[in-house]
Amino acid sequence: MSNIKTRPWDVAEHLETKEDMAAYLEAALEDGDTALVVAALGDIARAKGMTQIASETGLGQESLDQALLMEGNLELATFLKVIQALGLRLRATPI
Repeated sequence: MSNIKTRPWDVAEHLETKEDMAAYLEAALEDGDTALVVAALGDIARAKGMTQIASETGLGQESLDQALLMEGNLELATFLKVIQALGLRLRATPI
């Protein structure tokens, strides 16, 4: 039997385009789980670069890291700043 080497899968490595990022966030929003939305936003921010997002939002790197943890308490104002820094737009549609 051969040894199979594995490594942890990181979604941030696969979010290469704005379309990828938007689709990923949209799927998390459709699920409706707040922790999942925050985690997805964190994954997207890591894909783009946390330092760049921190700079564009005016937030400190450590504050941004803490806010985007699944257990973090992400305020709406911070959420909207990160969305804008990612080059994304939220839209409301009727159910």
